[in-house]
Amino acid sequence: MRAGIVLTLVTALLLAGGCGSSEAGSGRRIVAAFYPIAFAAQRVAPEADVENLTPAGAEPHDLELSARDVGRIQKADAVLYFGHGFMPALEQAVEGNEHAVDLLAGQRLVEGAEGDDTALDPHVWLAPLRYAAIVRRIGQVLGEPARADRLVARLKRLDREYRAGLSSCSRRQIVTSHAAFGYLARAYGLEQIPLTGLAPEAEPSAKAIERLVRQVEQEGATTVFSETLVSPKLAQTVAREAGARTAVLDPIEGLTDDETKRGADYFSVMHDNLAALRKGLDCR
Repeated sequence: MRAGIVLTLVTALLLAGGCGSSEAGSGRRIVAAFYPIAFAAQRVAPEADVENLTPAGAEPHDLELSARDVGRIQKADAVLYFGHGFMPALEQAVEGNEHAVDLLAGQRLVEGAEGDDTALDPHVWLAPLRYAAIVRRIGQVLGEPARADRLVARLKRLDREYRAGLSSCSRRQIVTSHAAFGYLARAYGLEQIPLTGLAPEAEPSAKAIERLVRQVEQEGATTVFSETLVSPKLAQTVAREAGARTAVLDPIEGLTDDETKRGADYFSVMHDNLAALRKGLDCR
């Protein structure tokens, strides 16, 4: 009798363990191109092993793949990335890979800033509802639509916070280091004035800097926003010449080591961005 009970319990435990190991997402290896994709994939498929190709504090635009990176890509069950020239080395590495998914495919993108008229702006994650569409796509790819819907619900709440927080501001122009905030600006009735185009490492000429200073002065902007992953020197120069102050507006292309250590994530950085915008635009 006791042996039968023990056998029944062991069988039940084995079945329970077997069910757990067969859950969608369990044991899969997912390679994500950079932080916003990795963040979403980790929450949509928490049982999976999600690897972020872009190291902490690195600029994804300039990512160079090592032999180890290429090996990780080849062995992954899914590779999630953004196409349209955002990360050229990765796009080349995944060419012909049936497990690679361009999350921007089918997305309606807009052209970059002046001087980038042939480039499409990929920074959709900075507008919560645009990012929600990417999250839904990740949920479809990974077979986790319910978990994706839960993350989408949080993004909808974030969108409402942005709409309320930026609804009544003295200024509507945001002067940014590079043209990463176009989708955010459009979503909330702001105008982006980028110091450079889509490439954050671009260096404008002295004449171009003079033009930027005049534009900042004409717009009456009191804040020039620099970023976390690129040099703030250009923003500081323009702000100094225009009599403005500087503040940080994070494009969330990757978290720094300091941000990671203090537990920052997409939502906390987006809330920091909202606070910086409200102060810079004198919102009530």
